[in-house]
Amino acid sequence: MSEAPRPARAHTGGTGRDAVVVGGGLAGVTAALALADAGVRVTLLEGRPRLGGLAFSFRRGDLTVDNGQHVYLRCCTAYRWFLDRIEGTALAPLQNRLDVPVVDVDKPAGRRLGRLRRDPLPVPLHLGRSLAAYPHLSLAERASVGRAALALKGLDPADPALDDQDFGSWLARHGQSARAIEALWDLVGVATLNAVAGDASLGLAAMVFRTGLLSEPGAADIGWAHVPLGDLHDRLARKALDSAGVRTELRTRVTSVSRNADGRWSVRAPGETIDTDAVVLAVPQRETHDLLPAGALDDPGRLLRIGTAPILNVHVVYDRPVLARPFLTALGTPVQWVFDRTAASGLREGQYLALSQSAAHDDIDAPVADLRERYLPELERLIPGARTARVRDFFVTRERTATFAPTPGVGRLRPGARTKAPGLCLAGAWTATGWPATMESAVRSGVSAADAALSALGRPRPRRLFQFEEAA
Repeated sequence: MSEAPRPARAHTGGTGRDAVVVGGGLAGVTAALALADAGVRVTLLEGRPRLGGLAFSFRRGDLTVDNGQHVYLRCCTAYRWFLDRIEGTALAPLQNRLDVPVVDVDKPAGRRLGRLRRDPLPVPLHLGRSLAAYPHLSLAERASVGRAALALKGLDPADPALDDQDFGSWLARHGQSARAIEALWDLVGVATLNAVAGDASLGLAAMVFRTGLLSEPGAADIGWAHVPLGDLHDRLARKALDSAGVRTELRTRVTSVSRNADGRWSVRAPGETIDTDAVVLAVPQRETHDLLPAGALDDPGRLLRIGTAPILNVHVVYDRPVLARPFLTALGTPVQWVFDRTAASGLREGQYLALSQSAAHDDIDAPVADLRERYLPELERLIPGARTARVRDFFVTRERTATFAPTPGVGRLRPGARTKAPGLCLAGAWTATGWPATMESAVRSGVSAADAALSALGRPRPRRLFQFEEAA
């Protein structure tokens, strides 16, 4: 689209069929698609030159690089619905069965590898054999993990009292040693919650572990994009929006949202004003706060009290293959998860590894040279082949506000999709979806916002748009 100023544009005469979605991340794209599929005329406005929000790709020389490694689980029914809607399911396949290699570099060679994998058995027997043989915990610790898991299964994640407690204290009360927390609970929890157990809401942690590990045998099977994220969340998403009749404007940052005397809404961006029947704000919480009209929330200041948490991604290109697995996770080292991104990036020689470092408060602002000195020796400890390989490229990507911080008490700060202003709805992974800040949460929020907007417009809720709820 042209970046020249556009003449002011205004729809006239309310039809109950117009909506503007502000923000082109997963939440906004989902809301726009759901509204358009319900027969609403939709305009999507995104300030960046691309769609996808914080799950995007960029070019670095001959490489196509994801800003960070994103995965989803089989239990992420909303994100799977999204992939199907944009015709991207085949590009982000799931494992046939959960299998996570866990390497403890502090153990002697030959005893370092453990695995978390499931058997084709009902819950909780599906993880029984894996846990019984898990070499990174003592026999007593493995038994205590099983007891804690059963206690966790008995919790109700929606109980507000759980939101006020931290997960680490709960684990300690249920007999979990520091080693068990490191080698199992945080191994999963840090990647999904973006916080260590002691900093995470018990309610959100209970939701993650109950849904992912204790609901269905295959719930935790892992999926990830085998192509650049931009192919999914930008290219295919844009194609789906175009096919649905959504008008999509990039490089268009909304400056204000206000209610008109006739009850409709005015959405203003440089050079353009759009009058519409409904608005979905699908932008981060601070930007939402700045755009909210007076009276839309009882306490809009609570949005500013939702903290943020960083994710650091370390990217290393070697001159030869060093890792034979598609991914692994590690203990006894600062390295958390390592993924092979060689094929997805378009690299033809050597190997490209991406390290995903969640809750990276200590490293997020460190100079690249310091990170290189910190992480390259750790990779050599973890991956023997890296010791003789030459590093062709080393760089980092930083998302300082990658997710909302899942701290105790955050649940009462997260707003729902509906506001007190008729026709104004909220979306984003930070809203009250019941999930931590994941792609699943973002898509669920977009569906909830579309549902709320359809209700405000007096339009029916097409069942086919919400099929993922039946699969949940």
